[in-house]
Amino acid sequence: MRGEFQVIRQLFSKAGIRLAISNTDMALIEDTLETPFEIVHPKTRSAPFVFNSPHSGRTYLKGFLEASRLELQGLRKSEDTFVEQLFAPVARHGAPLLHAHFPRAYLDVNREPYELDPALIEEQLPHYANTQSVRVVGGLGTIARVVAESEEIYCQPPTLADALERINQLYKPYHNTLKGLLDACIQDFGVAVLIDCHSMPSSPLFETGSMRPDFVLGDRFSTSCNPEFSRFVAEQMKSMGYVVAFNKPYAGGFITEHYGRPREGRHALQIEINRALYMDESTYARSRNFDAVRRDIGRLAEVMIAMAPAMFDVPRAAAE
Repeated sequence: MRGEFQVIRQLFSKAGIRLAISNTDMALIEDTLETPFEIVHPKTRSAPFVFNSPHSGRTYLKGFLEASRLELQGLRKSEDTFVEQLFAPVARHGAPLLHAHFPRAYLDVNREPYELDPALIEEQLPHYANTQSVRVVGGLGTIARVVAESEEIYCQPPTLADALERINQLYKPYHNTLKGLLDACIQDFGVAVLIDCHSMPSSPLFETGSMRPDFVLGDRFSTSCNPEFSRFVAEQMKSMGYVVAFNKPYAGGFITEHYGRPREGRHALQIEINRALYMDESTYARSRNFDAVRRDIGRLAEVMIAMAPAMFDVPRAAAE
């Protein structure tokens, strides 16, 4: 079994993985996705944590843009812009960070692999496709039909073959990599803690006029993660002066639900950050507060990791 994990690690090192994240604020337009995702590795793996940013990708394929009825700025409304930069400090504290380069509007890995939309793909879908989920009905399946504000993406919808290619070439390798990182945690520490990192628009909730909190923690209503740990994270954020909510309006998506199995020693907690904290939502530029938020997230990660032995029964020797 240990040999299997060594093979996984060797595959990671040969997959074009880069060790630093660019600080560019610009989206990229490319002919191909040379590096669809990457892992930011710590110098020493010393914590049973994996941080994951599945929606921060901003490399747009020219063919995708040509098939879209939206301009680039419109497509970017679905991005969790700069979230991978905000969480980059976690590598200094002994945990890896996995993040996508492909955009959520092109492929959403926070869905089941085959949440396919019959209103988008005109051909007969395979029998195993989930065509009735709430997310598909809302146009936000694995291959999204709309961006965040319900604007239709395509003037030339993808074919079934195109959709399956995206799933096979991007979705499956991404999840295989994420699973491999979590399995390595189990192998090395006996427990795995996934922190799924997202951002949310600052627009008001429903008709109440109330603004969204600074952070929303999602643990599938205490089913995907040790609730004591979830509460601890919330208290740490509050002590930094942030407003924190639990599970509403975001309880965690497919990744949190799928990988969060506390009885098996696998915990998953989703963190949603209000974009108004760190960026200009109209120009997609980092704000003056960006560095302060990133420092706070680094402090939070350091405290979470320090508490892991007590919270998750991690042997002290394994965590050092």
